[in-house]
Amino acid sequence: MSWTQRGAVLALSLSLVACASLKGPGAPGQKLDPWENWNRKVFAFNEDLDSHVLKPVATAYSEVVPSPARTAIDNFFSNVGDAWSAINLTLQGRFKLAAQQAFRFAVNSTLGIGGLIDLAGEAGVERNSQDLGQTFGRWGFGTGAYIVWPLFGPSSVRDSLALPWDRTASPALYFQDGRSKVSIYLLQTVNARSNFLRAGEMLDGIALDKYTFIRDAYLQRRGSFETDDEFEVITPPPAGEGKP
Repeated sequence: MSWTQRGAVLALSLSLVACASLKGPGAPGQKLDPWENWNRKVFAFNEDLDSHVLKPVATAYSEVVPSPARTAIDNFFSNVGDAWSAINLTLQGRFKLAAQQAFRFAVNSTLGIGGLIDLAGEAGVERNSQDLGQTFGRWGFGTGAYIVWPLFGPSSVRDSLALPWDRTASPALYFQDGRSKVSIYLLQTVNARSNFLRAGEMLDGIALDKYTFIRDAYLQRRGSFETDDEFEVITPPPAGEGKP
């Protein structure tokens, strides 16, 4: 799981503060967490790594790099994500939205100076971020058990199968040199982490059990609970839907 995805989980977590049903020993995510003992150990390792390495680097980055430059870098990476979203929307059979994301990518890649400026967004063309895990869900694959991976963070069986392909949705793919690839991945990770410094601090202050909170927020976002219909990208339409 990339830090962009983890940031989305953090943002969603903050929006679920008032949802008592998502917290505590009876949390709905518990039944999807058969490897909880192992997952908690990996979670603790990731938290320690974030606290001692990634967060300090991201903090320094946000203090040194001007906000307009960080926004441009963020737009650049998001623009590549738009191309991957267009591919996944096509695989999901959602061609209108796929065309919209392809249009975003085309406009921002050309008129937006390689994606540094989100001209499409300013024109009102919304971003609809999709990944292969969501595409698998659209095809009817269940989320499966919850997994926490070292470095990548929260995931599931389904999303883990998609992870190798989702990780290629980065400008690093276009570089042959290993050092350049690593540099791009590091910049992408640090930039994404810097975007959620405040959200992370808020989550530290409000979550009684941070592990449970993030787990349930992740599974909620990926469509594992009864509210799947809230997230269009997860649940396949019922048989016969739309037929007269």
